[in-house]
Amino acid sequence: MKYKLHEVFEFIRNGANIKQGIEGGYPITRIETISDRYINRNKMGYAGIYDLSKYEDYLLKDGDILMSHINSEIHLGKSAIYQKKDPEEKIIHGMNLLCLRPNPKIIFPKYVFYYFNTHFFKMKLNKIIKKSVNQASFSVTDLKKIEIDIPNIDIQIKIANTLDKAQELIDKRNAQIEALDQLTQSVFLEMFGSIRGEKLPLSELCEINPPKREVADLKEDTIVSFIPMANVSETGEIDLSETRNLGEVYKGFTYFKENDVLFAKITPCMENGKGAIAKNLTNEVGFGSTEFHVLRPKEGITSEWLYYLTTLPNFRQQAEKNMTGSAGQKRVPKQFFDKYKVNKPTIESQEEFKKIILKINSQKEMLKKSLAILDTNFQSLMQLSFKGELFTEEKV
Repeated sequence: MKYKLHEVFEFIRNGANIKQGIEGGYPITRIETISDRYINRNKMGYAGIYDLSKYEDYLLKDGDILMSHINSEIHLGKSAIYQKKDPEEKIIHGMNLLCLRPNPKIIFPKYVFYYFNTHFFKMKLNKIIKKSVNQASFSVTDLKKIEIDIPNIDIQIKIANTLDKAQELIDKRNAQIEALDQLTQSVFLEMFGSIRGEKLPLSELCEINPPKREVADLKEDTIVSFIPMANVSETGEIDLSETRNLGEVYKGFTYFKENDVLFAKITPCMENGKGAIAKNLTNEVGFGSTEFHVLRPKEGITSEWLYYLTTLPNFRQQAEKNMTGSAGQKRVPKQFFDKYKVNKPTIESQEEFKKIILKINSQKEMLKKSLAILDTNFQSLMQLSFKGELFTEEKV
């Protein structure tokens, strides 16, 4: 049966307008909270309040769907379901996210959560998206009018349970990959966390934002890698599929070369952990987002040590505290790298760390290939489910 979204959801547009910090008080959602399909509790802000009496109406309920309807195209249209970890958990619905509260008589929350992640729904969403110079968005009024097919509750539950089982396999593979990322940080801290001696500004160990005049003598038709912010992941991967002529990008974009470290300086990309080592660049030259700081290791410093230093939670927290600018446009200034001090490790220990990292990354690559196959199978299962080919009324 066809329903418009406003017929099956209560739309809660405005979350609590509370200044957020990184610790203290009750957790509150922010844009990056829905970077995954589920609520990511590691990417919440903190409201800095301990008395909820004025904010009871802003508390999320089990089964609520959060959706980004404004902000960068990276987050636009992403949605996540909130499932309580325990009955006492309290999370505040923050600004800049829609909260869609399903009518339990018509909608099984997990079913519509999966539906919102199908290409069927995304095609409907694309029709109402409006783009401007600085951002893309869609109106809540237009979203409410979107019509979707909703089978009876029994079928919804069967579809959701089937997809849950497939999702469990994907979640396990992701957990294995995440465990390897955590292992990398643990190895880093074990090898370099106990170094003693005089601390040096990080800017003495690496060059910050090398000048593009280094490649001024190259021909304008030289092909170089082009890396927008969206092509850099939160776990160190880079999508190198885009290339440009040097002449197209020389003036308006950030320059870097092979083995430089890219560090996202703007919120929320910085807090999310975006960054990577620039490897396998076309002609060993790259240009990309103006929201990158480029860190080039000086003699005696490896790219691997420098990159993994920038991934540490403490490093990111210190960078966040030093951000300047207005809300939504805050950036880590270049001067932060003068203020942040570290002990310089020996080149021998860095090379040993690099060997360990190569082995860990080799394991990650195998897991990622397996994950890609699982994702493909999952998408096929989604197609069958929401086309009505997996379960029908008669089979229930």
